[in-house]
Amino acid sequence: QVQLVESGGGLVQAGGSLRLSCAASGRTFSMYGMGWFRQAPGKEREFVAAISWSGASTLYADSVKGRFTISRDNAKNTVYLQMNSLKPEDTAVYSCAASRTLIARNVISYDYWGQGTQVTVSS
Repeated sequence: QVQLVESGGGLVQAGGSLRLSCAASGRTFSMYGMGWFRQAPGKEREFVAAISWSGASTLYADSVKGRFTISRDNAKNTVYLQMNSLKPEDTAVYSCAASRTLIARNVISYDYWGQGTQVTVSS
């Protein structure tokens, strides 16, 4: 069982930056691939970024590539999402998730989910 708690969301102007954190419980955090997803009002949940258990491999959605960076610190049981050059279309609830798969883009591959943190980007 893995419990995930996100933090770091908020209101930021377009062009600004935010850093999201996802703290995980459990001693097996380093065995899970981790991902970030987001869901805007009226839209389906979409993949943002993923990182393998070791941090050696990462994946990004085309819409955030070059602006967002996913990283993890297994000693702190935490995964991060650094978001730069934010745009109004990045506004959404961002959730982290844990997967027994090495690294994955698909929602169905993830076994545990956090409650999410709101990110709002004003124009």
